[in-house]
Amino acid sequence: MSRRRHQPKPGDLIEIKRSVYQHWALYLGDGYVIHVASTNEWIPLQLAEIVTIFTRKAKVKKQLLKEGVGNNDWEIHKYDRSHTPFPVEEIIKRAESYIDREVTYDLPDKNCEHF
Repeated sequence: MSRRRHQPKPGDLIEIKRSVYQHWALYLGDGYVIHVASTNEWIPLQLAEIVTIFTRKAKVKKQLLKEGVGNNDWEIHKYDRSHTPFPVEEIIKRAESYIDREVTYDLPDKNCEHF
């Protein structure tokens, strides 16, 4: 599923395909996502992940999907294969409570996919 064929719905997980890794975001609706990103706003998307790994700090951001994706392709994921998801309203409420908060970032244990 690519961005050209399907429109995400609130609560959908968005997998953003970067050059050497995948980035994840939660679709809120109205074109917005919540995701864990670099605390440095001025760093280009291609370098942000590397800087975040070394600083071990990230920020939970609400952004337009097109800003978070940049020029990368993306696809929609509806469900986690190993866990039953909470209701969409609860997922969004919990995620929104983290907007603008700085969080610890650890590549194997606390990254955008875990958020």
